[in-house]
Amino acid sequence: MSTTAAAGTKGDRTRRRLLEIAVARFAADGFRRTSVSDIARDADLTPAAVYAYFAGKEALFQAAVDADASALIDDSRTEVEGLAMREGVGAMVSVLLRRVVDHPLAERVLLGKEPEVIGRLLDLPSLLTLTDDVTAQIVVAQTDGEVRADVDPRLIAEGLESIVISVLMSSLQASVSPESRRAVATRAVLDAALRPPH
Repeated sequence: MSTTAAAGTKGDRTRRRLLEIAVARFAADGFRRTSVSDIARDADLTPAAVYAYFAGKEALFQAAVDADASALIDDSRTEVEGLAMREGVGAMVSVLLRRVVDHPLAERVLLGKEPEVIGRLLDLPSLLTLTDDVTAQIVVAQTDGEVRADVDPRLIAEGLESIVISVLMSSLQASVSPESRRAVATRAVLDAALRPPH
């Protein structure tokens, strides 16, 4: 495969560059204080060129948050890959808490610094993909006898997503360490919810 094909089209590269700049700008200055003109200027583009890729500031913000959240999820998943389902769920909480500092826009949103837009961000494509993957993993774990068979995999995956987001938000806002007593207790509760009865 040629280097050009691997890197994508010029439009793909421009869109990725805009997202990189938007992540940095929105993380540093927030949604309200960042303008499309700021991002366009940093990318050596006109604001009209940015609108060719994103319908507006809110669409750019949502895409930037999704890109940063997706990178956080992908980075964290590599650390828990290969772990058993129940162990992986608990470990994922600690890994996300430890790695979120490397993803400043995701961290900003989880810290509650963007209250006007947080509700709309719960349907990010990266979260929906993660929930789909966790659902499939629960089905396999149920078949293997690792996770209780009397629960609906999708419902549990969605519940796990909600719990993990809540734990991340409260832990970041209270500056709780990934290895604190509360984090350990959270992992124990998640494991108990999934463990088959003896």
